[in-house]
Amino acid sequence: MLATVAMPAAAQQYPVRPVRVIVPLTPGGGVDTLARIISDHFSQTLGQRFIVDNRPGAGGSIGVETVAKAAPDGHTLLVSSSSMVTNAAIQAVRYDPVRDFQPVTKLTSNAYILLTTTSLPVTSVKELVALARSKPGNVTYASSGVGGVLHLGAELLCALAGVQMNHVPYKGVADAYPAVVSGQVNWVLGNPISALPLMKAGRMKGLAVTGVARMKVLPELPTVAESGVPGYSVDAWFGLFAPARVPAPIIERLHAEAVKAVRAPEIERRMEAEATDVVGNTPREFSAQVRAEYEKWRSLVIKAGLKI
Repeated sequence: MLATVAMPAAAQQYPVRPVRVIVPLTPGGGVDTLARIISDHFSQTLGQRFIVDNRPGAGGSIGVETVAKAAPDGHTLLVSSSSMVTNAAIQAVRYDPVRDFQPVTKLTSNAYILLTTTSLPVTSVKELVALARSKPGNVTYASSGVGGVLHLGAELLCALAGVQMNHVPYKGVADAYPAVVSGQVNWVLGNPISALPLMKAGRMKGLAVTGVARMKVLPELPTVAESGVPGYSVDAWFGLFAPARVPAPIIERLHAEAVKAVRAPEIERRMEAEATDVVGNTPREFSAQVRAEYEKWRSLVIKAGLKI
């Protein structure tokens, strides 16, 4: 929750020096690209330079920890994916995704596509679940690493469907996709921007989407929930965070400008082409979502006995 105390002088003058925007991943990916979009906007509207600082390592935990320990003055920010929550749910990290951060806004969100190798004899999630049930432990799924959204999203499907499937982790989707294309692994959850070209080329089959609604770019694909796994929903998101206890006026100012940045017409068009939704929700709404998501994944990890 945001503090309701009177605005201190520092908040009125914010920012008073350049601001670091930590990205807990290497340059060039989706998180980094979005961080640079909003940092450029902040630099133009808030009177100081906002500098993207890539801090990869330990599955993103190093960069996230840096912000958790930063001074609560708004001069160190974080742009992260939902992996900061899933990582904390499955392994020991030196931050608490709920207690140590003040969510500013969820910038974007997108569902995944459940993709299978073309040789797998299924055409729906219902058939995939039936195959897994008939051959316990023989159906395999790939992920971009243990503890990530692709891993836990697949395990959530297994838990809700009451089946066992074997996890085959890779160092990233660049390695996971070829394993599914070649038939070494049966299926994977894929991001639309990277998965759609492979689907269109006939190298993988799309069975369903993981969100609560069908995708505009793939209206023929049902949701996983529609396909016989009620209650299933997994989205990828990128969000803007500050350390906990940053004064509310600073959070409100960052929120207002971040929403302007992602809702610029050219950015919305770009996101739509990538099957990504611009969100820009309030700090209170985003805080509630982070808490609920952490509890959801933590419950799954305990129930399924998952560990690194």
